[in-house]
Amino acid sequence: MDLATILAFAAAFFVFAASPGPDNMTIVARTISSGAASGIAYGAGTVVGILIFLMLAAFGLSIVAAKMAIVMTLLRYGGAAYLIWMGVKLWTAVPVVPELQPVSGRRGLLTIFATGVALNLGNPKMPLFYVALLPNVVGASLTPAHLGILVAVILAVEIVVIGGHVLLAGRARSLLRTPRIVRRVNRAAGGVMIGAGVAVVATR
Repeated sequence: MDLATILAFAAAFFVFAASPGPDNMTIVARTISSGAASGIAYGAGTVVGILIFLMLAAFGLSIVAAKMAIVMTLLRYGGAAYLIWMGVKLWTAVPVVPELQPVSGRRGLLTIFATGVALNLGNPKMPLFYVALLPNVVGASLTPAHLGILVAVILAVEIVVIGGHVLLAGRARSLLRTPRIVRRVNRAAGGVMIGAGVAVVATR
């Protein structure tokens, strides 16, 4: 795998990761509503789901994963239901300025992380992405060295994408100074999360 191939994979994956969609919308909404830790926790969950599919692809199991329709559908619907539920909670929440708003505890962050994992494992586009791309990147064989390079590229791209979304959302969060503004932003973020949940269900 030469440098040109690695850069081509990085570019393709960046477009895939940075494209507007339920994951990025949820990262922004979680950061605005509950802080950077919440957005990062969800983002980390999405990365784990992405890497799981990479490992499946590395062992030639992407096609099998793509055919696990029932399991993937259950994961997708479960994660979507959680997003919608959280969106409704945000919409109806009593407005609290960020300085006084409690930070999610470890259990809350783990739940957010698990949601990110589940939604990505239920994403039917992930195995198809790898089935279409990997043969053109590594050819017929994928060595441990190649796998390590791909993991490093994915992590680097996701750090940029997730970090960028969290940073921008964090700056928006810093503008929340009155309950009236917080209420409006909570409802906007809640609407985004509800929309993300609906979008996940609508994905085919």
